[in-house]
Amino acid sequence: MAHSSIAAGLAIGVDVPRVDALGKVTGEAVYAGDFRLAGMVFGRVLRSTFAHARIREIRLNGADTMPGVVAVLTGDDVAGRYPNYGHALKDRPIIAVDRVRFVGEPVVAVAAETLAQADDALAVIEIEYEELPTAVTIDAALAADAPYLHDMLSLEAGLFHGLGELKLEPGNICYHHAFSRGSVEEIAAGADIVVEGEFTFPAVFQYAMEPHTTVAEWVSADELVVRSSCQHPFLVRAELADLFGLNVNSVRVVVPYLGGGFGAKSYTKMEPLTSALAKKAGRPVRIANAVEESMVTTRRHGMKAWMRTTASADGTLLSREVRAWFDTGAYADNGPRVVATGADAAPGPYRWQAVDVNAWGVYTTTSPAGSYRAFGATHLQWCGEMQIDEIGRRCGLDALEMRRKNLLERGEYVRPGGKPLDADLRSDIELAAKALNWGSPKEENVGRGLSVGLLAAGAHPVSTAIVRLEADGAATLLVSSTEVGQGTRTVFSQIVAEELAMPVSKVKVLGGDTQSTPYDRSTGASRSTTLAGMAVLRAARDVRQQLLAIASGVFGLPEEALEMREGAVWHEGEAKPHPALIKAHFGMVGGELIGRGEVRPEGGSGSYAEGPVFWEVCMGGAEVEVDPDTGKLVLRNIVSVADVGRALNPKQVVTQEMGGAMQGIGNAVFEEMVFDATGALLTGTLYDYHVPTTVDMPEQFRSNIVENEDGPGPYGAKGVGEGALAGVAAAIATAVVDAGVIVDELPLTPERVWRGVVRARGSV
Repeated sequence: MAHSSIAAGLAIGVDVPRVDALGKVTGEAVYAGDFRLAGMVFGRVLRSTFAHARIREIRLNGADTMPGVVAVLTGDDVAGRYPNYGHALKDRPIIAVDRVRFVGEPVVAVAAETLAQADDALAVIEIEYEELPTAVTIDAALAADAPYLHDMLSLEAGLFHGLGELKLEPGNICYHHAFSRGSVEEIAAGADIVVEGEFTFPAVFQYAMEPHTTVAEWVSADELVVRSSCQHPFLVRAELADLFGLNVNSVRVVVPYLGGGFGAKSYTKMEPLTSALAKKAGRPVRIANAVEESMVTTRRHGMKAWMRTTASADGTLLSREVRAWFDTGAYADNGPRVVATGADAAPGPYRWQAVDVNAWGVYTTTSPAGSYRAFGATHLQWCGEMQIDEIGRRCGLDALEMRRKNLLERGEYVRPGGKPLDADLRSDIELAAKALNWGSPKEENVGRGLSVGLLAAGAHPVSTAIVRLEADGAATLLVSSTEVGQGTRTVFSQIVAEELAMPVSKVKVLGGDTQSTPYDRSTGASRSTTLAGMAVLRAARDVRQQLLAIASGVFGLPEEALEMREGAVWHEGEAKPHPALIKAHFGMVGGELIGRGEVRPEGGSGSYAEGPVFWEVCMGGAEVEVDPDTGKLVLRNIVSVADVGRALNPKQVVTQEMGGAMQGIGNAVFEEMVFDATGALLTGTLYDYHVPTTVDMPEQFRSNIVENEDGPGPYGAKGVGEGALAGVAAAIATAVVDAGVIVDELPLTPERVWRGVVRARGSV
């Protein structure tokens, strides 16, 4: 780990131990699956075995009267009663109504006193299907004779589409994002160097140790309480209210700890189905996915792309043209924003005379795709970085020299109308190169690679927080940003402790509960520390100001003459502890001081087009060794650069970087969801799907923390954790090419690497 020497405060810039560590290692921490309510029954789901089929008949065969069975839910219970839902497009029913669109789609749900009884009921149910044509791949979905998965002209925008006008037309395109500057055709016609290629990125599973779990309870006919493993409680609340025709204050979403998310638990997943089953059962219902069920609940988008990059003979970049298609599966979910973010990432952080980017979201008859850490950037950064390197090889510049020559500088515009670059990429890339001993001699079959990209981070800038300072001097923070394992409760505790000059141990951070914790837009897009953290900072400073105002009256001195430290307000050698000031204010031992902080768009709408809140740097380096006879890769050295503005907790930054790097390794080297011609997932278990483990760690890993205090968050912080995934994945790909392998498809399995070696050598 390397980082700058910015002075630490009482709690900021310090490796404070995680406040949730003890509860998690002892098993005392509460997750959604731990809830047990009076009268609760267990839900199980019967899923489609066809990728595309009409449901002709569902024969219950007495399942609804079997011992312990409380309710059976089918499409007949929701058709015409509840509308479709969806984050971006309202394209999804609560449960399949007339047809299924992917293998694994819920068709029947059963609630019973025990899981075994629910499974017994599912076993007797028969479903008669009429198979329909499938479109399992992007190419099949775009073909002239492709089956249409949705009536596009009747689709409505979801509550949080947020990407401008819907431009839907018949076919399987759910979103099209495009922008251009200059004439790429004219530039390409006069360019000395033209590099183009086609690339394929696989569908990938956002594996989290805790599968999706929801407990739904109707406490009255018009009041719903949902306890769920979701990352965005307020967005889920809004969708449930809209779906069931309720006021938002009649829906309560409670989110305890999450056992990982990585985007898999973004937006609405199992909550509508569980809530509908609970409504029919008249009792609380718990549905907990198995890992195999979570794998067909959400995934990362697969992608195919064509890219052309041009340059002059001296290596000056001229133009980039990109066409990319993202496989969003049977339902849009967050697909439109993935498409838009991918399009933004496609040019890379370089200076261009002309750019033309088109990206499309494509419906296919496969499981729905949604958010996954560093989406968009991970899809396209590796493609663009390989083309930058190829231009360098043709003009005699190495990868580092190409980036020194062409990277954007702070203040230059990344995309038309968006926020200018807010990072020093040139200094960052030097750190990555240094960690790889760039320029030193390499052994045969060893390659080194660098990659740099940007991720539009921060999502919509709306967050609120409340700090309550109790009579005994302890503080309670109310904030709805979800603790997914990334350490937000620890960092938030540090912010409050810093502002109120108290130990972190005296700060308590509650879990998200839409009935008691204030509004936060979402947990994702590296926004928690930056945006929710700024709301926390402002709430704590509100309390701080109240304490100083009270102390001013007690001391009879102006606030400027006072100092806050060690849980008290001081003047010279005299101290008034926080409890004494609260007692003086209320005239009794009791009362509390309440501070409120908010973040909202200022000077604009906060829209995606005007943003992002900040550009997250996606930077990585890699040194790999290729066995040309087997295609096996050895990861000798992996490097990340965390341009974080200010590291509020350096150790947590490094662990976030390491986690992101490991997922980058997985995405680059071996993770892949493989669907057969019928749409069935062939890698649908953890026996068949390889997620990174400790044995996949590189021989060396180094995280470089850059602190320029140039972020929009507390103390100049920026978010962290996603950039390493995109940066490392792309760096591995460029390193493998540097070792003499032709690469145009991920993951880099031994077979693909071996075939790339054969192609590079010109043999068959």
